[in-house]
Amino acid sequence: MAEERALAMVTCTAPVNIAVIKYWGKRDNDLILPINSSLSVTLHQDQLKTTTTAAASRDFTEDRLWLNGEEADVGHPRLQACLREVRRLARKRRGGSAEDAAPLSLSYKIHIATENNFPTAAGLASSAAGYACLVSALARLYGVEGELSEVARRGSGSACRSMLGGFVQWQRGERPDGRDSLAHQVAPETHWPELRVLVLVVSGEKKQVGSTAGMQTSVDTSPLLKHRAEAVVPERLALMMRHIRERDFEGFGQLTMRDSNQFHATCLDTFPPIFYLNDLSRHIIALAHRFNAHHGRTKVAYTFDAGPNAVIFTLADTVAEFVEVVRRSFPPAANGDQFVRGLPVSSASLPEELLAAVVMEPVPGAVRYILHTKPGPGPQLVDDPSQHLLGADGLPHRCA
Repeated sequence: MAEERALAMVTCTAPVNIAVIKYWGKRDNDLILPINSSLSVTLHQDQLKTTTTAAASRDFTEDRLWLNGEEADVGHPRLQACLREVRRLARKRRGGSAEDAAPLSLSYKIHIATENNFPTAAGLASSAAGYACLVSALARLYGVEGELSEVARRGSGSACRSMLGGFVQWQRGERPDGRDSLAHQVAPETHWPELRVLVLVVSGEKKQVGSTAGMQTSVDTSPLLKHRAEAVVPERLALMMRHIRERDFEGFGQLTMRDSNQFHATCLDTFPPIFYLNDLSRHIIALAHRFNAHHGRTKVAYTFDAGPNAVIFTLADTVAEFVEVVRRSFPPAANGDQFVRGLPVSSASLPEELLAAVVMEPVPGAVRYILHTKPGPGPQLVDDPSQHLLGADGLPHRCA
């Protein structure tokens, strides 16, 4: 019989993803099956990531969870669904109930600690990164390998896309049991080396209407959403994959903006209507269109998820100029040096005609900061034990 480990611990990191063809609406709330397929770009974990440590021990008396240092409800149905599913796969892999011969008993209680290095629940896909990270850590802990996007989907729909790097499609699937509603990679993160992402953080506030409640109301009340899912998305998806394969920024950018606008139109078509964009979001949209019009082509493309923060796609040679345009349009209040974070951005001087055409009435302090990043890989195992969020006693370092 294998020697049982008194304490087993695994730490993983997982990325945020930003949808360019949006997912909004479920056809099955329990299994989290979408009414349409979607496509996203996985962002680099050097700038945005969730870190999760999962530990199991025969000495733990109950399952426990800590989010960003605060103890949270481990009984959350979606978290429990992920835990159940990983344990089921582990049992299956061990050939039924061969508990005794396994190095880690499935009956041990577990402790989970999770931290984000970005605002939680502010429209920055924190649940996607969170559940992708949880499933990655649990799978490593229990020795489960293979297709895990289906498990991550049970936590948060978009989490299945964070299980892979680069450009990722989440297929709607046809089966009622959801076995074919999976994520797969369209192209790796290395496919489009010049692509860059600017996250314009205007608010770190929690959303007034959460995605889960919002999309259910949309499914129940919006005829536009039904039309979108059935008639618009399939064609857009095929087109978007072609633009990505060909690295066609003009096509990619235009379609990204159109799809974001249609998603928010369905929110407006929901009854009562849902407003995720605010005045500042609309300012940024207008700014992007003026910038592109001045250049006579699509040089920047915006997309907004269920929140007011703008995500701007652009190419490396446009970053410095557009960051300066944002700085002039929304002069930073106090954090001038911390206004641009993430990958370095060189300084740019703007020609007078660009300033006159693009920068209208400045709104000081409206954009809190800009995060400069790029496409990146899927979840990673952290080898360095000093990076564990839990101590040897199974408690978070801050609480220990």
